[in-house]
Amino acid sequence: MYLNCHTYYSLKYGTLSPAQLVQEASKKGIDSLVLTDINNTSCAYSFIQACKKHEIKPILGIEFRSTVNPTTEDDDVSVFSIKDARFAYVGIARNKEGWKELNAHLTAYSMKNEPVPMTAPAFKHAYVIYRQLPPGHKQLRSNEYIGVMPGEVNQLFSSYLLNYMDKLVVFAPITFRDQDGYKTHKLLRCIDLNIVIGKLDPLYCAKASEFIYPPGDILKIFERYPQIIANTEALLSRCSIEMHDTSLNNRQTFTGSRGGDMKLLRKLAINGCIRRYGERNRNAMTRTMKELEVIDKLGFAAYFLITWDIVRYAQTAGYHHVGRGSGANSIVAFNLFITDVDPMDLDLYFERFINPHRTSPPDFDIDFSWDERDDVTDYIFKRYGKEHTALLATYNTFKGKSIIRELGKVLGLPKADIDTVVNEPLAKEKHHPFAKHIFKYGKFIEGFPNYLSIHAGGILISEEPLNYHTALQMMPKGFATTHFDMYGAEDLNFHKYDILSQRGLGHIKDAVKLVARNQGKAVDVHDVKAIKDDIEVRKQLKSGQCIGCFYIESPAMRGLLTKLACDNYVHLVAASSIIRPGVAKSGMMREYIQRFHDPESFNYIHPVFEEHLRETFGVMVYQEDVMKIVHHFAGLDLDESDVLRRIMTGKKKNSDTFERLREKYFRNCKTRGYPEGLAEEVWRQIASFSGYSFCKAHSASFAVESFQSLYLKTYFPKEFMVAVINNFGGFYSTELYVHEARMCGANIEAPCINHSTYLTNIYGDDVYIGLIHIAQLEKKTAITIVHDRQDNGPYQSLEDFVRRINISKEQLELLIRVGAFRFTGLNKYALMWEKNAVHNPEVKYNGSGHLFGMESEEYDLPILQETRSEQAFDEIELLGFPLCSPFELLDDTISGDIHTRDLKRYMHKTVRMVGYFVTRKNVTTVNRKLMNFGTWLDREGKFFDTTHFPPSLARYPFRGKGCYLITGKVVEDFGFPSLEVTKMEKLPYVKDERY
Repeated sequence: MYLNCHTYYSLKYGTLSPAQLVQEASKKGIDSLVLTDINNTSCAYSFIQACKKHEIKPILGIEFRSTVNPTTEDDDVSVFSIKDARFAYVGIARNKEGWKELNAHLTAYSMKNEPVPMTAPAFKHAYVIYRQLPPGHKQLRSNEYIGVMPGEVNQLFSSYLLNYMDKLVVFAPITFRDQDGYKTHKLLRCIDLNIVIGKLDPLYCAKASEFIYPPGDILKIFERYPQIIANTEALLSRCSIEMHDTSLNNRQTFTGSRGGDMKLLRKLAINGCIRRYGERNRNAMTRTMKELEVIDKLGFAAYFLITWDIVRYAQTAGYHHVGRGSGANSIVAFNLFITDVDPMDLDLYFERFINPHRTSPPDFDIDFSWDERDDVTDYIFKRYGKEHTALLATYNTFKGKSIIRELGKVLGLPKADIDTVVNEPLAKEKHHPFAKHIFKYGKFIEGFPNYLSIHAGGILISEEPLNYHTALQMMPKGFATTHFDMYGAEDLNFHKYDILSQRGLGHIKDAVKLVARNQGKAVDVHDVKAIKDDIEVRKQLKSGQCIGCFYIESPAMRGLLTKLACDNYVHLVAASSIIRPGVAKSGMMREYIQRFHDPESFNYIHPVFEEHLRETFGVMVYQEDVMKIVHHFAGLDLDESDVLRRIMTGKKKNSDTFERLREKYFRNCKTRGYPEGLAEEVWRQIASFSGYSFCKAHSASFAVESFQSLYLKTYFPKEFMVAVINNFGGFYSTELYVHEARMCGANIEAPCINHSTYLTNIYGDDVYIGLIHIAQLEKKTAITIVHDRQDNGPYQSLEDFVRRINISKEQLELLIRVGAFRFTGLNKYALMWEKNAVHNPEVKYNGSGHLFGMESEEYDLPILQETRSEQAFDEIELLGFPLCSPFELLDDTISGDIHTRDLKRYMHKTVRMVGYFVTRKNVTTVNRKLMNFGTWLDREGKFFDTTHFPPSLARYPFRGKGCYLITGKVVEDFGFPSLEVTKMEKLPYVKDERY
């Protein structure tokens, strides 16, 4: 009867979760349901599982709607927009092959970015339900029917449909639960259509009757037409579907056979072990063989080989990668050069990555440079086939303030009234009368999927075509994505390959290229062991001066590295983990630093902690530490320890498995004779640490990349900083990275039409800011300037430039103002004057050109002088920051008492400092008051840090970019000085004399 059921995966249409749909159906005594979300197959598996739980027969289908203009303008697009879609037909899968047919049909039109036809193809294993006889059709195929809604029964006596009685079925759509659900549905439709509620056309929303009719009511409504009931029941009886959560869903082999896979993997792993460790390292070889045994037992050989194949392709293409995450626990992954983290060196547990008790599959995280990742992804799709390969989806959901804004617009509230509700949600006396409706229905739609997007990097490679599991959606970059997200993939036991991108690798790649071009030197950043042992690199790390270096450049990390006097890889791995917010909040970061400085100041809670956590002074810094303690202290197996760790991160703490392992922990502790208080305290620490601890292999992978960045920063700082500038996306602004390049000895030059490229470039010690940084300069113009110079040589003058480049007056003025024509020796006023004489774009735009070179008119210019700070103010407007020191724009009479280098000599004294604002961090105190941590540059270009407690911050707030006069007390924390601010005022720049 219920051939057309919607969940909220009918985006901005349905109002029930899969579980709610099935639960409500169960309450009404329904024994079979057909899931038919609109152009979406996201929740097929979870729907089947919910039906099994409630003893309802699950059947899968799709409601096909034909969209006039499917939207694919950006990465965040729905499967097909429902807003202007027309109902075409419902497809119902008779079996597994039918489900594939329906998915393939929807996929095919998504791939072509075309609307689904209004008439269904000749499905072999699926039924089709129309709402009326398709135009031009007098007969229906054997698998085609027409659905009759309960509200239409009374009109049947006079309908042409009586001639098709053997083709009529009950069509009782389910879209909402009750009247509130109907209102919620209408609000969602208005959000989708971007209209106010009063303009909603009934054609674009469901009928008010699309709630769940009890089966008895359906039978009574159709009692005069028993054949319709019989047709419907017969159709349902012929349908059955299963979806299996098995590792067999994944690509099963790499070579074509499981035995062949293991032979190849064993050869690669053993040869790699010899390359990595030499021929006589028995421990490494023993661990390699042990891991291979587990990999073979669990059937993961293909998974390792496919990952190796991906990395191998990247290496042949000259791409740098970082293998990280729990996969770095594996020595086989290290031997295959998937990762550069040595698990023997860091005592990493393979069981953290794969063990027989894990219910979710493993995953490798492989990072590539942001501009190379798409090519690697393209290789994977072409290598393993578009029918078997797809990106994972993710769903952006309705949440928080966005719900209030969306519903406020639908209800027609002015922006000011919406802002009041958003900013002061508890001030009911200030709210518009409709605010109560916003909160009521906002609560209903909170967590609903809003639109489908792309997972950060998850890729699936299946054994059977993916259309057996899901339809696919084409995304703007040309890669298909599944309809289900990573949680759906885990439920089906798919192995996810995370092919990720990051800017840090771009820094390294581009720096190596710049060094080769600028200095003629080849740099090997892959000799990680040599880099980790390099004395100068370790000195650079210890100094904390790591601007631009991956993961270790932030103010908090600079402070931590200084406090730890961190000068080696092992300590950096620990620092990369304890910098995480949860560790600091728990107080364990400070405890770690204290124990680091004074190892005799504490006692280990038990000898097991001293034996296995000596490296981290008895503090559980990593997720692996939780495993060690549970295993060695309480005697749980390593694989059980990992299961417990995973559960205690916040998922399934109420599960039977958790309770069984908890009982085993305390039972083992009692058997070992531990005092009850000791067992409870260790359990408390495990519970608190596991919630925020970091995977050690993950930290180790980050630390490897940090050392590679540090190596380049130490020996090739200017080229490295140019690479950082060109990759964007670091912790700091471009301005700070330009400043750091200057501190490294570079001469910073403003954009120049004869030296600048589109991106920033370096010639010797001279760094020319790229044309990309000039605000409002069109990319096409910038690239044309560079290409013409490369083809025809340097520009000789402004006149030569405008003859060669088609450029508007406004674009030309930008270049003059930023100083791009300074090579002419003329100041900007003279150039602006000359521009009026030589620039005539109309001549070029109408295509006439000059037959012969034109002689310029001679004229005398009035004397026009630039002011001292004019260039700096133009740069602030056009680049976002001045290329001179910002302190040069202050009144000469303003100065502080000390510089950064003097701080330790003024400990506990109140001083004044002039600082240029870099960044700040907002922190909420336990009393829910706001405080800040500030980062600044002094006149000498050195960093210093400030603490702004709530009273001081409230009285002396930050007022944007610029220089400040700061008064405060000098304090020190483990050798790291900073200023506790008591007073702060922003300093004015000198008068801008351009105006």
